[in-house]
Amino acid sequence: VGNGPMPTELKDDAGEAIRQMGHEYGATTGRPRRCGWFDTVAARLSARINGYTGIVLTRLDILDTFPSIKICTSYNVDGKALTDFPSSTAILEKCTPVCEELPGWQCPTTSARRLEDLPPQAQAYVKRLEELIGCPVDFISVGMRREESIAIKPIA
Repeated sequence: VGNGPMPTELKDDAGEAIRQMGHEYGATTGRPRRCGWFDTVAARLSARINGYTGIVLTRLDILDTFPSIKICTSYNVDGKALTDFPSSTAILEKCTPVCEELPGWQCPTTSARRLEDLPPQAQAYVKRLEELIGCPVDFISVGMRREESIAIKPIA
């Protein structure tokens, strides 16, 4: 929400599909929210600064229909790879995402209640996020309702 650089923002059909499936509109204004592929550069910084011991991955089900799914693993700035989040918005504005592409699962995940219930491609996606962020995924939501979730590690 709001202005500022977002290297992974999708201004295409994929971004619009994510917005529609996730109902990504401002609650007060109704404005469309900015959507993009998962940015592990930003997530690594957040995990490091905040001392995360685990993360919650929300609305995995939004990706159910995609034939392939991208994960931003680094940025390209003036032809150079940047794996750490830049400290300057001027640099961030120049960043283009470098993405890894994984196969999609193209089947519903909303009935999954254990990690093992997810399609193998979805499990691989979760595992790859953990590797890239350096933090385990402890909880996954696979729908809008509270019961549409997978508790890998119970939240205390």
